[in-house]
Amino acid sequence: MNTRSPYQSAAFDSVLDLAPFRHAVGEAVVSLDVRAADPETFRGALRGQAAGDVHVLTIAASAHSVHRTESLIRTASQHYFKFTLLEAGTGMIVQDGRESALTAGDMTFYDTDRPYSLLYGDDSRLSVVMFPKDLLSLPADQLGRLTATRLGADSAVGSLVRPYLASLSERVRDLDPHTARRLSRTAVEMVATLVEEGMGSLTAPSGHDGLRRRVLDYIDEHLSSPDLSPPSIAAAHYISVRHLHGLFNDQGTTVSTVIRNRRLERCYDELIDPSSADRSVTSIALANGFVDAAHFSRTFRAHYGLPPSGIRPRRA
Repeated sequence: MNTRSPYQSAAFDSVLDLAPFRHAVGEAVVSLDVRAADPETFRGALRGQAAGDVHVLTIAASAHSVHRTESLIRTASQHYFKFTLLEAGTGMIVQDGRESALTAGDMTFYDTDRPYSLLYGDDSRLSVVMFPKDLLSLPADQLGRLTATRLGADSAVGSLVRPYLASLSERVRDLDPHTARRLSRTAVEMVATLVEEGMGSLTAPSGHDGLRRRVLDYIDEHLSSPDLSPPSIAAAHYISVRHLHGLFNDQGTTVSTVIRNRRLERCYDELIDPSSADRSVTSIALANGFVDAAHFSRTFRAHYGLPPSGIRPRRA
């Protein structure tokens, strides 16, 4: 992969000293302890966009390290996976007792709910996509064995993910919200495919994995029904409600949380879609299984930090 100057071509708003860079990174992704061997000469910049709850950005910086500590994790309210493409420079990732050296073109995957460190010994440039953990419907125990490893180094899938993520992270802020959302979700799907490829070398999928995927497909197909619930899902799959809850407890989530978040995602997609501009917020909420407009608005604001009306495209 060809390397380039870390600040080349991303149209960064400004190049920052250490303290403002630390603050900007914390605002854009999650709170991190950013350190530099020489704080006086450190320079860094970032550019990106949040498309709903998927964050895509480019980061360029001189030699530094970032650390996600236990104390920072305890204050977190959102639970994310992060996927990074190192476009230029060299580095190392450490998580879950593993460490992997990274060079330009390498990709890696890590969990913001557990401590990690990223160390860059020279000028570096990264493309990053960060997304809620429940968007990656893969077995948690196997995902935990892939953190801090190099993914897709020589695979066909990896060769497709690299240019897509690099291009998206550089241009995402120039896109309208609807397009940015769709392309960012595509990036998550591509990352999921790459991670799933990595899991294939670990173990064959279990019966629980197959059942969980069937349940998720069922949820997606029935999101519009206000009657969708753990009992109705369990009955449709001829299992007990307790068994159903166990499938998702293994993932660190609940059935109700998955239903709520997928409904919110679908509503978000429709709210920013220009073709839905003539539909009211209430009609979109009801069409996606919410039964109370006020409750929907409170839930949406709690999840995205904005009211539903706040993300709608302005009419010309």
